[in-house]
Amino acid sequence: MRRKEKEITITKEIEKILKESKVCRLAMVDEDKPYIVPMNFGYSNGYLFFHSAKQGRKIDLMKKNPNICFEVDELIKLKKASLPCDWGIDFKSVIGSGKAQFLEDLKEKIQALNMIMSQYSDRKFEYPDEMLEKTAVIKVVIDEMTGKQS
Repeated sequence: MRRKEKEITITKEIEKILKESKVCRLAMVDEDKPYIVPMNFGYSNGYLFFHSAKQGRKIDLMKKNPNICFEVDELIKLKKASLPCDWGIDFKSVIGSGKAQFLEDLKEKIQALNMIMSQYSDRKFEYPDEMLEKTAVIKVVIDEMTGKQS
């Protein structure tokens, strides 16, 4: 990171940002072009969890190349000023990379879906077999991640 004074080095602070975020941008490679999608997600102990339909561009790309990049952020405050170059944003963000795995085991899929739902609710949920069958569940093993704040 170029601006070391903005780096968040405490793992618990990075994990707090991940646990409080509501949208994760998931980036993949499509031939020679990047492809990024905002997604609902869950985070736990060095893993990200996503769900999706079983078909589609992101699924095809992750099957072809499981290497992904992700980003979450939290806007704290927009700082306005009289000069445009003096405007700014107070924020916190996490960027990382990892490898996507498709979960097929029913118990693992349910645990992952519970992690996703716990990102948004304290409720307990049940998942109909029909829904589980047609849902792709992706686990990302995080290789590295960095936090930044301004």
